[in-house]
Amino acid sequence: MKVVIRKIIKIDEALCDGCGNCVLACPENAIEIIGGKAKVVRESLCDGLGACIGNCPTGALSMEEREAEEFDELAAKAAVESAHRARSPGQSMGCEDEGGPGEGEGSCPMALRGKGAGRLGSSKLAGRQNRAPASEPAAAAIQPELSNWPVQMRLAHVDSPSFDGARLLIAGDCTAFASPRIHQDFIRGRTTLIGCPKLDERESFVERLAAILAAHNVEDITVLEMEVPCCSNLEAFVRQAMRRAGREVPLRSVILGIDGEVQG
Repeated sequence: MKVVIRKIIKIDEALCDGCGNCVLACPENAIEIIGGKAKVVRESLCDGLGACIGNCPTGALSMEEREAEEFDELAAKAAVESAHRARSPGQSMGCEDEGGPGEGEGSCPMALRGKGAGRLGSSKLAGRQNRAPASEPAAAAIQPELSNWPVQMRLAHVDSPSFDGARLLIAGDCTAFASPRIHQDFIRGRTTLIGCPKLDERESFVERLAAILAAHNVEDITVLEMEVPCCSNLEAFVRQAMRRAGREVPLRSVILGIDGEVQG
């Protein structure tokens, strides 16, 4: 295996309590608990994107840039597929279809039409796909509710007056594409920020949000995540930002299914 200089997960064993949260958060199975401590057991499976970091309650995980085995995308995809197939039927995210893992790194393929729709394991979504287009009056009733711009966390202006006394919605990038009612159900009356815990740099995300919370009297926060594993770190990012800002803000977490229904 080729060795290159790249970013990879670093685990401080002195801080690790062996809880296993990082193991569950790593879809590529790069981390295992050995001797009561988390260890990167296969460097070639670690994509260096840090999806596991936000799940560590002790701060034992961080990123470092060093010599490491080159990321093996094919092996990582195989590991993702294997992990999904190993789940019980009640836990499955529907990735056990013959199509295998998706094109994105560590993604869970969930095609929404054609043959791939079977991956969802749900006739409910198939029914939604076959619905007749909404009538013009019904479509006209759905109005945009966005009150601030920009919405990307990395572009947000810390001193924006839109954060003064705001009720924040911090949503995963993908949520807006899952539900046609996201404006009415979640954005209305809120200042919106979006991000991706899989692809965004954790430190910059947390630092930007912490600065916003420290500078403004935010009333409350709703975190809107997708049901897919890579989105599950979003709440952890927000809680870390609150700790860094020294602000305890009422927090509600909502999980949105890929069929557009609220899961919890």
